[in-house]
Amino acid sequence: MIKICLLSLLLLYFNPFLINSQEEQLHANLTVEKIWKEYEFYGSGVSGFRSMNDGEHYSKFSLLNGKKSIFKYSFSDFYKDGELILDGKNLVYNGKDLNVSEYEFNEDESKVLLVTNVVQKYRRSFYADYFLYDLNTEKLEPLDSERSPQMLASYSPDGKKVAYIYKNNIYVKEIATGKVKQITKDGAKNKIINGTTDWVYEEEFAITKAYDWSPNSEYISYLKFNESNVKDFSMMYYYDLYPETYTFKYPKTGEDNSKVSLFVATVKNGKSKEVNLGEFEYIPRIKFSQTEDKLMAITLNRHQNHIKYHWIDVTSKKINPKIIYEETDEAYLDIDDNLDFFKDGKHFIRTSGKDGFNHIYIIGIDGSTEQVTKGNWDVIEFKGIDEERRLLYYISSEEGPMYSSLYSIRFDGTEKTRISSSKDGTNDPTFSTGMKYFVNRWSNINTPQIYTLHKANGDLIETLEENDFLQFAIEEYNFQKKEFITLQGAETDLNGWILYPPNFDKSKKYPVYFYVYGGPGNNTVKDSWDGGNGPYHQLLAQNGYIVMSVDPRGTMYRGEKFKKSTYMQLGKLETEDLIAVAKQVKTWDFVDENRIGIMGWSYGGYMASLCITKGAEHFSMAIAVAPVTNWRYYDNIYTERFMRTPQENPNGYDDNSPINFVELLEGKYLIIHGSGDDNVHVQNTMEMISALTKADKDFEMFIYPNKNHGIYGGNTRNHLYRMLFNYTLKNL
Repeated sequence: MIKICLLSLLLLYFNPFLINSQEEQLHANLTVEKIWKEYEFYGSGVSGFRSMNDGEHYSKFSLLNGKKSIFKYSFSDFYKDGELILDGKNLVYNGKDLNVSEYEFNEDESKVLLVTNVVQKYRRSFYADYFLYDLNTEKLEPLDSERSPQMLASYSPDGKKVAYIYKNNIYVKEIATGKVKQITKDGAKNKIINGTTDWVYEEEFAITKAYDWSPNSEYISYLKFNESNVKDFSMMYYYDLYPETYTFKYPKTGEDNSKVSLFVATVKNGKSKEVNLGEFEYIPRIKFSQTEDKLMAITLNRHQNHIKYHWIDVTSKKINPKIIYEETDEAYLDIDDNLDFFKDGKHFIRTSGKDGFNHIYIIGIDGSTEQVTKGNWDVIEFKGIDEERRLLYYISSEEGPMYSSLYSIRFDGTEKTRISSSKDGTNDPTFSTGMKYFVNRWSNINTPQIYTLHKANGDLIETLEENDFLQFAIEEYNFQKKEFITLQGAETDLNGWILYPPNFDKSKKYPVYFYVYGGPGNNTVKDSWDGGNGPYHQLLAQNGYIVMSVDPRGTMYRGEKFKKSTYMQLGKLETEDLIAVAKQVKTWDFVDENRIGIMGWSYGGYMASLCITKGAEHFSMAIAVAPVTNWRYYDNIYTERFMRTPQENPNGYDDNSPINFVELLEGKYLIIHGSGDDNVHVQNTMEMISALTKADKDFEMFIYPNKNHGIYGGNTRNHLYRMLFNYTLKNL
């Protein structure tokens, strides 16, 4: 035993690698399980801040005698005890406690709509059992016990009625009498939808509620979707002895959409009138003015490059919409939620990239247009209007495309002020009613979220959450600092970040692992904390990999030209950029040029598949999770926005689909998919497998039964990332 100990000491003394190893053992052992099973690195958040109408108070859930109750708190007097609004002991129905997950007040905050028993439908939509609670009488009742579960329940502005969706029809309940009026009667699964949206609108226009109350509570505007000509898509779910088939309407590229029409219903008699909007393909937004019974409807053509704003007086006997604003683009136009009205009812907000960068415009119903923000940078998100002080608030990329800062500016474009602190990073503020206060979530690429409460001018009131424990864990697990770098793409400089292994030594050779998304609408190179992928990349670094990410052409916040450069040819320029970056990285003295790998999910899986085929000379391993392999298989709203239809642009589709380039594959390739993916169907992976088999190419594949595009639930994420990790260790 003594000899063994002496030998160990001698080996330690003469072996610097063992010394480094012992130093690293002083830190905790980072594992896939700690990241994706125990979720140690997401950090604590601050949730439940629901601004009250006065803008000075907020409500949130708190426990009272073990019951989930609703309390009212002051923004300005943060440490003042909360005032009880709804005692959880009263939330008992038929002898059972209600499991309330959400709530909504009516206009005068005398009534509460309670959401219970939520069942997810798609990414954003859900079914629920709603309950009504009167704060004055303490009366609790189900919204509609005969027709349940419901969707998208909402109070009328006068608080006397509630509208909701049941089996694709709109209903309105009069609270005082309990009477229920059925507004539409033709709703039918996979045929007619009233008041909510079909699958593709929900996914690509981010809208589920397709109805709106008029300010006087007398009218409801709503969309009707006729899905009859949309082709069915079926998926198998493997739960019982016999698999279950789930069929829904999914319009693929070049195929028929739902026929969408706009109606206005008079609530008193339940009668509806159709609004003639002329020629269009999509109605992505409808919204009433705050002060008048005037409705704004936005329409788009199929190419999504011609937008029209229709101004509609719903009180007239014959409804004649007036087009008050329209805009065209050579490529496409984005849809967002920036349709905010001013109190005068005659002006509204639009953000547009028509001057080359995304900026804020004030549009008048008389057709007038005033540009508010200007400069060679993009407005990321419009946050709101303070009419009293004549200020607009917005998030900007002015400091660079990886950063986001909060600004205010006057209606006339003067006195632009940066409100968020001078620290770089990502700011995500949530404002109170009237723009008086905001809760800000700040992080950067190496620092977890810090939540702070501020006055609207940026003055700090209180730090709510600093995630000190997670900061300690980062040090305990020996996280390395990610660094922002600039890399040369095929034609222009690209933004990236790089993570080096601990004790990085430039005299050694390291493998490189690229993490990529690369598609429209999502940047991976941003100065914000990533509590899932970030720690996983640290695990790879601790196992000797250089980890990198790059935003190629087609990504966000570098202006319209950069973003829309990939129009009609998704995948082409992005692949060229990633190959150019790989060529550059291979010349670095400390990189093993034969060990360059790439991994991506969804669009990133598409990019990984293109890089291991078209870029086979430069990438030795690729992992594609839930990838698109041919844009012909994807939905038409997303794909046609960037590619037009396959009939119009066949080469754009075929020249950039990895299934057409499998014969080039030389390296290691792993493809993973959830069989219940209603977004990027597992059909993409099956077609890729068929092409690989025909080309006699080796690959590995894994399917997660019943899992959707996120591939999560139970132990799934932990299992998935353990597979990814072990595959990388073995093959890169």
